Amino acid sequence: MADLNLICGDALTELKKMPAASVDLIIADPPYNLGKDYGNGSDLRASEDYLRFTKDWLTEAKRVLSDTGTIYVFMGFRFIAYLYAIMEQDCGLHFRNWICWHYTQGIGKKRGFSPRHDDILMFTKSERYHFDLDAVRVPQKFYRSVNNMRGANPGDVWEFSHVHYCNDNRQAHPTQKPEGLIERLVLASSRPGQLVLDPFSGSGTTLRVCQQLGRAAMGIELNADYVAATQRRLAQPFTGFDSIDPRMKRIPNDLNDEAVRTAYLRNHETWFLANHGNAIDEFWKGVERKYGLKRKP
Repeated sequence: MADLNLICGDALTELKKMPAASVDLIIADPPYNLGKDYGNGSDLRASEDYLRFTKDWLTEAKRVLSDTGTIYVFMGFRFIAYLYAIMEQDCGLHFRNWICWHYTQGIGKKRGFSPRHDDILMFTKSERYHFDLDAVRVPQKFYRSVNNMRGANPGDVWEFSHVHYCNDNRQAHPTQKPEGLIERLVLASSRPGQLVLDPFSGSGTTLRVCQQLGRAAMGIELNADYVAATQRRLAQPFTGFDSIDPRMKRIPNDLNDEAVRTAYLRNHETWFLANHGNAIDEFWKGVERKYGLKRKP
């Protein structure tokens, strides 16, 4: 059973209480300062105050991060450039990736282009860091003998749908992140049993993912109502994460050799759908359409 710790408190205050180099991975989804209603007025500050707050909490985040640790920070377009500068220039973190999370629905605009993505910055504390590519590969489009059929690198543009209001796992939180998205960050940048910190826990997605992936996790959340909702969420039975990269259900073309096809199909669920039992039936329907094969009991 994963060791989960959820604290109701201010992120900066609680970070200052933590020992140095005690966390292996940080996944942070701070307020974007766009005036969202989190029930505490935390998302509407003067720009100077917001940037000062960002630098302060990131300074503490770097301090608590292990020497081989990684930090991912979500951010909207308005402050993403400032965030990058603070992480690299002010905090001295090492840039690794600028990930674009593309979602299928968003705010509509009549003047200008409607936003359809958020950004995720990946930095590490040093040049030494853990990254498990095999844990986050996506299925190949085609079978080729030269391809690694364990899968391809997912790249830095990811498609995950928002957790829509009709989804059974939808929480009463304005910026709930998809579990499949957080799953990829956790699998890539931590090992089982390591400690993952979410200093802005919100709807509790990071804790829920870590609970299922065997990571210890600590969440900090200012709103007591969200803390209570997360505790209820963690007590729910698990049937599969609430979202998935559509590529994970992709069935490679040209699996014409029976032995190769049989071996590949036997491995696909373990490689790509281990935490997505709710997507297996759809995958095998695709296999039947493409190759005329049904899943064996």
